[in-house]
Amino acid sequence: MRPSVLRRAGTAALALAAALAPTVAAAHPGGAHPGSSHGVDAQRVGAQRALHARLLGEKTVPHKLDFQDTTVGGLSGIDRNPCTGSYALISDDRSFLQPVRFYTARIDVDADGVHSVDFTSTHPLLRPDGSVYPSPITDPAHAADPEEMRVDPRGGCHRLWWAQEGDRPTKEGDPVVQPALQRADLTGAYRGTFRLPPDYAITPGGGPRRNESLEAFTFGSRGHTLTSAIEGPLVQDGPEPTLAHGALVRVTRQNRGGRVLGQFAYPLEKIFTASDPSSPWPPSTGVPSILAFPGDPDRYLVLERTWVAGAGYKIRLYDATTRGATDVRAMDSLAGEHVVPMRKKLVADFDTLGLSRIENTEGMTWGPALPSGERTVVLVSDDNFSADESTQVVALAVR
Repeated sequence: MRPSVLRRAGTAALALAAALAPTVAAAHPGGAHPGSSHGVDAQRVGAQRALHARLLGEKTVPHKLDFQDTTVGGLSGIDRNPCTGSYALISDDRSFLQPVRFYTARIDVDADGVHSVDFTSTHPLLRPDGSVYPSPITDPAHAADPEEMRVDPRGGCHRLWWAQEGDRPTKEGDPVVQPALQRADLTGAYRGTFRLPPDYAITPGGGPRRNESLEAFTFGSRGHTLTSAIEGPLVQDGPEPTLAHGALVRVTRQNRGGRVLGQFAYPLEKIFTASDPSSPWPPSTGVPSILAFPGDPDRYLVLERTWVAGAGYKIRLYDATTRGATDVRAMDSLAGEHVVPMRKKLVADFDTLGLSRIENTEGMTWGPALPSGERTVVLVSDDNFSADESTQVVALAVR
């Protein structure tokens, strides 16, 4: 959820109680100079061929669609169930409207576009005691901020994993809610918690910034590994991106038991344009979703989403690799350190795809294969339950 809509969300709460462009920008956090090899490495993605993307189509879900006594919206994560072909979508409603929940849907995507989006069920995500998550208004210490969901590809696809980014308080005395990654069954019942890396914890002097925590994770190696990304730079890793420089965000690969196999620095782009000076809201940018390539444990699609007051959203999709990148798991801070970041190449800038409008795209998943040999990528936007935004399902074909 972007700062521009936190104001609207707060008001509502109180009221309730791809074209290809082979360019890359290297991130220089905190004024640190990454060295001459950094620019060279950041401009190519190993020996693999460049990925091409084209728009297949889009479909807009009716605003505040009423489905099984819930309000459809805030869709921040999407994943295709490889066993059934259906999709799981998580809402980032923090129990303001209805309890924290997810949906299942049939999305008809083929070479001719996106033909329909039909919701088939919804379930609340439950706490270990079987209760629903409370609203942050009534019980902020036990509230959840859901942002991403994946279907576990192992064991017959009978488990869902979901991430919530927690909450760093803005004033003394307010509770800290730590980021978490949990397992649930297909009805939303709690089935366990995954151990996150220690540097993902919110502490007084470090860890994720507020609203820039755990939003992205993906299964790799046929479900044997899990890779997650922090949305923005950790407090100790240097400042957020500006018009002049980008930043480094941490990407961590773990086994299913939680053991860290490697941690890498992903170079986040600088802010693309100046903000409207009359706006009280600063620009915001980060990584809301990451998607592992089947068969390549080092390669990922990375979604970057930026919001700037007066300019709106910029959405870009990158092909990135950890191959050759510095393992930074032992580094307490990246500020001032020489690291070789993940290499990346632009796959699609949504401004050039021909979409009807650019929305707050936060979730993505691999879709069905096409007869052409291309693979589809299905993406969804978070409308923030605002009439000014929409829930947009976009399908790309990539080769």
